[in-house]
Amino acid sequence: MKQLLQNIKTGETAVAEVPVPTPRRGQALVRVSASLVSAGTERMVVEFAEKSLLGKARARPDLVRQALDKARREGLLPTFQAAFNRLDQPMALGYSSAGTIVALGEGMDGFTVGQRVACAGGGYAVHAEYNLVPRHLLTPLPDEVDFESAAFTTLGAIALHGFRLAEAQIGENVAVIGLGLLGLLTGQIAAAAGCRVLGLDLDPERVALAASLRLSACSRDQAVEAAQAFTSNRGFDAVIICADTPSSDPVELAGRLARDRARVVATGAVGLTLPRKLYYEKELSFINSRSYGPGRYDPSYEEAGHDYPIGYVRWTEGRNFEAVVELLGSGKLQVQPLITHRFPIEQAAEAYAVITGKKKEPFLGVLLTYPNAAEPAQETRIALPTVHRPPSAVHRPPSIVHRPPSTVRLGVLGAGLYAHATLLPALKKVRDVERVGIASAGGLHAAHAGRKFGFRYAASGEDEILNDPEINTLAILTRHDSHAELAVKALQAGKHVFVEKPLAITPEQLAEIEAAIVHAPSSIVMVGFNRRFAPLAQQLAAHFADRTEALYMHYRVNAGTLPPTHWLHDPAQGGGRIIGEACHFIDFLTFLAGAAPRRVTAHALPEDGKYRQDNVSLTFAFPDGSLGVVDYLANGDKSFPKERLEVFCGGRIAALDDFRTLELIHDGRRKTIRLAQDKGWGGEWRALVQAIRTGDPPPIPYEQLFGVTRAAFAAVESLRSGQSVDI
Repeated sequence: MKQLLQNIKTGETAVAEVPVPTPRRGQALVRVSASLVSAGTERMVVEFAEKSLLGKARARPDLVRQALDKARREGLLPTFQAAFNRLDQPMALGYSSAGTIVALGEGMDGFTVGQRVACAGGGYAVHAEYNLVPRHLLTPLPDEVDFESAAFTTLGAIALHGFRLAEAQIGENVAVIGLGLLGLLTGQIAAAAGCRVLGLDLDPERVALAASLRLSACSRDQAVEAAQAFTSNRGFDAVIICADTPSSDPVELAGRLARDRARVVATGAVGLTLPRKLYYEKELSFINSRSYGPGRYDPSYEEAGHDYPIGYVRWTEGRNFEAVVELLGSGKLQVQPLITHRFPIEQAAEAYAVITGKKKEPFLGVLLTYPNAAEPAQETRIALPTVHRPPSAVHRPPSIVHRPPSTVRLGVLGAGLYAHATLLPALKKVRDVERVGIASAGGLHAAHAGRKFGFRYAASGEDEILNDPEINTLAILTRHDSHAELAVKALQAGKHVFVEKPLAITPEQLAEIEAAIVHAPSSIVMVGFNRRFAPLAQQLAAHFADRTEALYMHYRVNAGTLPPTHWLHDPAQGGGRIIGEACHFIDFLTFLAGAAPRRVTAHALPEDGKYRQDNVSLTFAFPDGSLGVVDYLANGDKSFPKERLEVFCGGRIAALDDFRTLELIHDGRRKTIRLAQDKGWGGEWRALVQAIRTGDPPPIPYEQLFGVTRAAFAAVESLRSGQSVDI
């Protein structure tokens, strides 16, 4: 399918071919008929992307500070690479569309294939021939609402939410500053609610357009006098700012127009320097409206589909969408007069030339249109441009069981930032790996990563990869809750499996993997515990290779905070930070001790509503008497180095700092080794490829692989019980 993408690194806005998405649970696949281009949000994204690197830095000094902190911790080269990898991620533009449902995932009761719907949400209602949309961002359309009108639903919900925040009553006077799309929608909604509306704008053509919609309107220079006449010198009960300007003039004007103790709501992106004297003397209430309404930015609502009870939250974003569609159907909200441009998706880049001013012509509502195919597309897999491959990578039939293949033929599930910025760049440097297919949920990132890293094809469905007989090795880089299920399916398909940590997030999932391994003795399972394969890690281990005493190991991790709503905190999806992240450091201690731990005692700082079991101290006891402590902390400062490991044993000491510096101390002599940061991503894959090609044992012994996962489960149980837990 065709999709409009923005490259933040190069500034290029282009239409690309990507796989048609595959709906998961709680999602619908919608064939799009029309989508609305946002002259505010999307224009800002495009203009930012078109800036030079220096211009981007000036526009986002907060990101520059983060980059400088990272450079101090990890060095210039890793920081430079990480920054450019982030910039190189394709951005899907658009957040308001309409079309027809062509497929449904599980749990979509109430929706049917063939149903006409409006779609909303950044990352969902994008400018593409097909959208993958969760249930609360879908609104059924009545017959009287056409697709072009329905494409305005999301923007209408922004206007409606701003109006609700103003708490305007029937008969009250409402001023709308800025008569662009948002302002004209806001004015019509206020009028439909029984308010007396006056619109204000700098552009006389927009003033005239408002008048044609039966709204009172005037120019900016007439605002104060017109307001006095309109309100009988009382001032406005509510002022809604819909302008788009960095200037604070709209905020100041709102204060002048408002009556005593009135309400001012900003829905547009404007300067927010409030004139204190004016707002103080009138005791004005000011609120910055946030998007479509309650539920926005809440993953449990938008992604997981958990609704808010209507008795507690009357107007969620989903119910706002429904109200906008009803206004469209009744004719109280007119959008057809607001449409100035229509472009087919193939010419979408021209739409951005209009809204960014490259084409000097007036505009208001800019729509993208799409072909209405009779049958839903089946292009869940697309071929990618061929790349030069070594002779060992030519086409061959699937490998025979027990016969080591000469080449690892790789399929990848998941193409997020970790895959794009870390694993796939490391894999490019590993010999004897043929990159066959890559899949991601929406298909977009798989297509981008596939082109960049030389895969044969990209797909949106996991079955394309799992069932491909050309693939003998599967890398699972998806979210944590899917790791175990996909690993079991891959083992049942006779493939070798690499799972980015964690291996599982519940004991039941781990048991399923262990059972699957028993029935797939020729397959190797590997978890992405990369740190044990780092060059400095190998040298640290060698320092204690001939030890005859137990080790004491202390691993301090300055992990930093994550937002409370981050998916990693969700026990059902991410497993929490101990299972999902701290397993890395448990594995490193296991690597040094040579065996998985037998007992764990865990303690945590109070969460205080800010943390989620991510300020913890975990003490592990190992079979040979060694002790290991992992202090995993979210309450530090990111400018401080992330990881430090100290090991004491038999008159020797080793200290490893962020995999850049290793100090080895023995007999009063100190040796310092400094390298560019290398956390072992290439090393783990070289070890896995070697094992697959030669038939060697798995690079990480299974008793350690499973033992580390059980140790993470036990650490969580110790926190809950307050007791030491045997593993």
